[in-house]
Amino acid sequence: MDTPEKVNRFLELPLSIYKDDPEWIRPLNKDIEQVFDIKSNKTFRHGEAIRWILVDDKDRTIGRIAAFVNKKTSDKNDQPTGGIGFFECIDDQHTANFMFDWCKDWLKEKGMQAMDGPINFGERDRWWGLLVEGFYEPVYCMNYNPPYYKRLFEGYGFQTYYEQYCFSLNPNDELDPKFKEAYDRLLSEGDYIADHIRKNNLAKYAADFTTIYNKAWAKHGGGKTLGVEQTLAMFKKMKPVLEEELVWFVYHKGEPIAAWLNLPELNQFFKYMHGRFGLWQKFKFLWLKNTGACRKFYGIVFGVVPEFQGKGVDGFMIWAGAQKIISLKKYEFMELQWIGDFNPKMIAIAKSLGSKKCRTLITYRRLFDSTLEFKRHPILS
Repeated sequence: MDTPEKVNRFLELPLSIYKDDPEWIRPLNKDIEQVFDIKSNKTFRHGEAIRWILVDDKDRTIGRIAAFVNKKTSDKNDQPTGGIGFFECIDDQHTANFMFDWCKDWLKEKGMQAMDGPINFGERDRWWGLLVEGFYEPVYCMNYNPPYYKRLFEGYGFQTYYEQYCFSLNPNDELDPKFKEAYDRLLSEGDYIADHIRKNNLAKYAADFTTIYNKAWAKHGGGKTLGVEQTLAMFKKMKPVLEEELVWFVYHKGEPIAAWLNLPELNQFFKYMHGRFGLWQKFKFLWLKNTGACRKFYGIVFGVVPEFQGKGVDGFMIWAGAQKIISLKKYEFMELQWIGDFNPKMIAIAKSLGSKKCRTLITYRRLFDSTLEFKRHPILS
């Protein structure tokens, strides 16, 4: 992808794919381009990525795809696995197969023995999985695709590595009384405090979140841990859209033990930007934000450190946060993003809120040697 003209084709192809789909929201060009920018995407420090467009004999763009190797994750098992993503294609198996083969050959040259897709060259909170159920407006940086992509992936031999579930609810609905019971019980002990973030003290909350993440999630993310500077940079980046009452922490004797991070659903603003985010679009964003155009928020992180799991801390945090969010009288829809089928504990928590499964995405895996045994993602204990 070595010319502006090719980059433009890569970005513009979805316009023809989704021209008759009223639910599709065009991603911001900058969010796609940051993935392939060596200066912006730190995954390039230990990996590499490449992308292509496919044109027909009339010079029409009919497909696009990217392939990548992340050495921090691909080398952690006996089956080095690369990734593919940002797939868009006309409804034609031969065309899809041609692009999949191209990626497979490139990944094999890099020593890979399998490929996952569609995934991101970066964190799993963006551009991860193929949508197979729930074809309504996608949330910010969520993959959205035509239903026929499932046939194209499976027709090539991709198999389900894991399913990803999203759950939705009305945050104003009455919660199960057990959450209030957990809140009252832990509050009476005097050692637990639930509180929302303050944007004027991001350094403190970045440090707290880092502590919680490294205890609760790092072992499930390929062993990757966070540093405080990295977390603070993430919080600063989110600061313009952070709402203090949507981000919650729990402390036990002053030590951070749980976090619940929600954000306003930014696609409710960006769907009016048509992929651009220049000066005019920024003014429009501020206007929409200040006029209450967004009635949705989504949960991106929820977790309790292992030593406090099973003690009601999750209910304590949910009850405290819900009461504050309801008092805002601002939000009518919440979506929990996304929970893997390998994480039954989090699925149980989502269901206990009274939520319903609203979307299913699939992360596929394709083994290059079909004689090898295919194994799904292990279940988290």
